[in-house]
Amino acid sequence: MTITRRDLIKASMAAGTALSIPSILRAQSSPEAARTVRMAMSDLTVVDPILSISDITYIHAWAVYDTLFALDSKLVPQPQMVGKWGVSEDKMTYTFELRDGLQFNDGSPVTSADCVASIRRWWQVDGGGKLIKERASDIATTGNKTFKIVLDKPLGLLLDLLAGGINFLAVMREKDADRPPTEQVTANIGSGPFTFNEALARPGASFTYDRNEKYVPRQEPSDGYAGGKVVKVDRVVWQNIADEQTALAALQAGEIDFVQAPSADLYGTIKSDPNLELQLLDKGGDDLYLRMNFLQPPFNNVKARQAMLHLIDQEAFLRVISPDPDYGRRLISIFGDSSPYSNDENTGWYKKGGDPQRAKQLFQEAGYAGEKLYLFQITDWPAASNAALALADVLRKIGINVVLGPMSFSEFSTARANKGPVENGGWSMFISDWPDNGFGNPIGCSVLHANGEEAFYGWPKNDEYEALRAKWADVATLEERQALARKMQGIWWDFVGCIMLGKVLAPVARSKALTGLIEGPNTRFPMWNMEKA
Repeated sequence: MTITRRDLIKASMAAGTALSIPSILRAQSSPEAARTVRMAMSDLTVVDPILSISDITYIHAWAVYDTLFALDSKLVPQPQMVGKWGVSEDKMTYTFELRDGLQFNDGSPVTSADCVASIRRWWQVDGGGKLIKERASDIATTGNKTFKIVLDKPLGLLLDLLAGGINFLAVMREKDADRPPTEQVTANIGSGPFTFNEALARPGASFTYDRNEKYVPRQEPSDGYAGGKVVKVDRVVWQNIADEQTALAALQAGEIDFVQAPSADLYGTIKSDPNLELQLLDKGGDDLYLRMNFLQPPFNNVKARQAMLHLIDQEAFLRVISPDPDYGRRLISIFGDSSPYSNDENTGWYKKGGDPQRAKQLFQEAGYAGEKLYLFQITDWPAASNAALALADVLRKIGINVVLGPMSFSEFSTARANKGPVENGGWSMFISDWPDNGFGNPIGCSVLHANGEEAFYGWPKNDEYEALRAKWADVATLEERQALARKMQGIWWDFVGCIMLGKVLAPVARSKALTGLIEGPNTRFPMWNMEKA
């Protein structure tokens, strides 16, 4: 998991420093109120999208920076900063030319050197970017506004990877992009549709974005994350309001216009207010999953992992992670259910209520003899914390000696790196999540890697599966990738790389006067196109 998810956002909001409601009210009463949007958002702590894939960092990056390509509403890559592009007959050389009118908000023009440096920094950390790096024999400028990527081997997904990276491919000034990807860029100088107002930045309280008067939108209509990024307000203020009830009261009073992550128990109140609306900007949702440690007993034995697969009752878990049935549903495909690769291959294990007796038998066959299993419990993320409590309960009912490890997400993010046994500070299981649409990209989605100790935490290993995953970038058509996805899933559910607990959909709350918000496949919404009546 990354610190991107809605419940963790809510925890972050609860931990932040609130602006007083009187000061919000005064701001909304000013003449500029109709052109200013005030949004209750989580606190922005990392501004560099190469260092963090959190939703709040991504939304910030979308505002401040522009990017070379972007995905439209059908998830097809479209040129954004690029005006023209081409590919050679042998599919080995891609050429790009920047469109006119691009400049950073410090007044300097965007050049091809900025683009090349930004790609080089991005491809050191992004999963899809790493694949481009592996295949590229050269990336270089060919003029002030032109550059090329030369491949050793064709890569039909190149534009998709540039447009839809897990890390946002923000085009920065060359001098910023030349920084190592481990060092945060804090200048916030981009060529995007908004400028970051450094003078009004109040970490822990509020951040302000102004319309970039120098930005030249594309001429095409806005379509998903692509097309013309037309900003229809003068200013957007992010406010970190300490209490959810306070945030809702401010929304009801018209003192703010938007709440990023209302609690599910507030949905009824919001629905009953004629001036407010719940809107599902994130059409894909987030998929919660259970990860097991392949390096340590008992989960180094496939039968123990299969035991967990049979034990899980998704309907029961959904009741604790997404109590409102309108915003949660079961999930049986490793490719999520919003991608064209979702399928039902090898899902005969699914059973409403689970199969505790089968799970108990498989644990016995794995040689489990009462050893302590350590399960992380992320206490500042309620959905994951509740799911961990529920999992511990069902494990204990079949005689498994499970111990909960309560800790904050920041503590968990360090502790999960321990590859040792439980008695030496290691772990057995954790619960996390990933955007549903991200599961449709087995190259970029770290959770779907199974290359052993080089893989994501849990370190699953299966050479047969990895051989198929390696073919993903070379498959030419959608139909061929769908067939490949079925084969990959068939193997995955045999060796059990992770287990799905269900999908959660989380709406935002907004005033009905705020319209035009862009819906997409994840929680990372852009701020252009919205307007306030």
